[in-house]
Amino acid sequence: MDRLSMSVQYVKGVGPKRASKLRKLNIHTVEDLIYYFPRSYEDRRNFSRIRDCSHGQKVSLKVYVAGYPSVLRPRKNLSILKVPVKDETGIAYLIWFNQDYLADKFNIGEELNVNGKIKRIGNEVQISNPVFEKKNSYKDKVGSIVPIYSLTENLTNNEMVLIMKNVLKDYIDKIVEIFPKDMLSKLDLMPVKQAILNVHFPKNGESYKRARERLVFEELLVLQLGLFMIKNNVKFDNLGIKFDAVEEVEDFISRLPFQLTNAQKKVFKEIEKDMESDKQMNRLIQGDVGSGKTVIAALAMFKAWKSGYQSAMMAPTEILASQHYENISHMMEKYGMKCELLVGSLSNKKKEEVLDKLKNGEIDILVGTHAIIQDNVQFKNLGLAITDEQHRFGVRQRAIFSQKGLNPDIIVMTATPIPRTLALILYGDLDISIIDELPPGRKAIETYAVGFNMLGRVNEFVKKQIREGRQAYIVCPLIEESDTLNIRAALEIYDKFKDETFTDFKVGLLHGKMKADEKDNIMNKFKDGKIDILVSTTVIEVGVNVPNANIMVIYNAERFGLSQLHQLRGRVGRGEYQSYCILINEGNNKVARERMRIMQKTNDGFKISEKDLELRGPGEFFGTRQHGLPDLKIANLFTDMEILKLAQSEASKIILKDPHLKDEEYCLIREKIKIMFKDKIDDIIFN
Repeated sequence: MDRLSMSVQYVKGVGPKRASKLRKLNIHTVEDLIYYFPRSYEDRRNFSRIRDCSHGQKVSLKVYVAGYPSVLRPRKNLSILKVPVKDETGIAYLIWFNQDYLADKFNIGEELNVNGKIKRIGNEVQISNPVFEKKNSYKDKVGSIVPIYSLTENLTNNEMVLIMKNVLKDYIDKIVEIFPKDMLSKLDLMPVKQAILNVHFPKNGESYKRARERLVFEELLVLQLGLFMIKNNVKFDNLGIKFDAVEEVEDFISRLPFQLTNAQKKVFKEIEKDMESDKQMNRLIQGDVGSGKTVIAALAMFKAWKSGYQSAMMAPTEILASQHYENISHMMEKYGMKCELLVGSLSNKKKEEVLDKLKNGEIDILVGTHAIIQDNVQFKNLGLAITDEQHRFGVRQRAIFSQKGLNPDIIVMTATPIPRTLALILYGDLDISIIDELPPGRKAIETYAVGFNMLGRVNEFVKKQIREGRQAYIVCPLIEESDTLNIRAALEIYDKFKDETFTDFKVGLLHGKMKADEKDNIMNKFKDGKIDILVSTTVIEVGVNVPNANIMVIYNAERFGLSQLHQLRGRVGRGEYQSYCILINEGNNKVARERMRIMQKTNDGFKISEKDLELRGPGEFFGTRQHGLPDLKIANLFTDMEILKLAQSEASKIILKDPHLKDEEYCLIREKIKIMFKDKIDDIIFN
């Protein structure tokens, strides 16, 4: 067995207990641990003097133990250990709570290196719960650059540092260099082993910078090569359907109850051009919430029908599929087009009826959930396959969908706005159309960020709106209360609202642990006005259109990404009523305040997504959950744009030279692509 794929529990200092904690961080193997990079660093190399330290400052000190440790017991279950220390400028006290056992570790006169936060109480200088090491102990806790890792409950940073030192000492030699020597030399890249060591435990700023650049370049090159290979295999090898030029499309547009925006017209022209060519269309329609993507999809379906082909649209939830079905049926009924819905909750008899009609060509448009891509679903002549909310479906599901016809044209739609340069990377296998304009007359959602001290006023405002006939969403980050995070849980809030705060109104609860039919039942009740207030987790982020719901209250807004907040906010503002989004925010740090300010200032999803990229850490914004792409472990697509351009340029040269990476010099890169993309593209690229 490859030692890097061994369970992490066999790393020195881990064992079964710590392994279960590491699994919560998605660390399962030795290799996972090695590639679990620090989120930040603390520079403890510069030593201060006691006299020069100010309150609240985090410092490193060289001190001597100046007296015997003392233990105070101000009340039951609380002990305070005080150890007097000094340097040439003054005296300070090292303070620990409920850690009396440390008292025996100190001898008068011995030298310590100490790091911690200064607290000045009157003339007394204290350092609470400091990190310390004795002179010549060589543990590198103080006097070095210390990595800070993202942690989970009951796992400390000190433990993580120790585990990381052990894994690097015992297993770093098993890491294989994937780049050919001439590539390392030409691009002046640090060798991979050296880079990993210097990212975890940098000696100085320069060694860290070079190490990180090497690892970011590797990650982005592998990502880009994988995407190029998908694009080459999924798209360019396929001849598509050449649809007719359909003059009646203009009649369809003129009969709509609204005018298309210029952005919608431009995007539909791009789609028409694709459909009339003999290449298979593979196009992403990217548009902010409410920008009118569905009507563009309907126009494409109309064109397909007029050319003698069936169309299908796949949505991630039954409620969203039902909504699309209603909207599209309404648009198409005047032309005699036959639309049907295929979702899991249909009776077996109805499903069989739909499948028979579909196979016989009696259905022109099929709208449904992933039920559409099951084996028993057969089309007579599928010409157009549309996926809504692209990030909920992986590349594999899209590929299966396209195999339901003979190279049908593909449209995927997303309401997650991404800056164009980054969308080109994320959706490397797709051409991109952007609807960057909202329909005229759409009212901006008024957004307010408030603290929990305003909760009473917020609740009164919600009551007032409901009495006027409106409905409200209340969104919480977690389902159950966490012991370590101050988060209001959906269950707790639901009980409180139902039994205390909103007793005069009908309150419903929606969360991710419910079964699909339970979720759909709750959403349908809300849509039909049988629920006034819907308490929910983020499962409503992609979802249903309830024009009567005009208030969105988001608890612990500081714990959501900006783009996610914008998606949630987009659930309201869909009807004629002025809509409101109230962000209840407990974050007092600079980043939290800046994020709330951005949400209040703009309703533009593209501006928000750019800010989100700027403010969030590596890998978070473009994680698997949002986009069906691999998580990035170290690269940040906003701040690493220059490295990204270099990676794209090199990937282009490699693909031109060796499209399938069959040459021996690229075989290790090829293996890395397989690992990064896992089963998402394995059967497409490496069959």
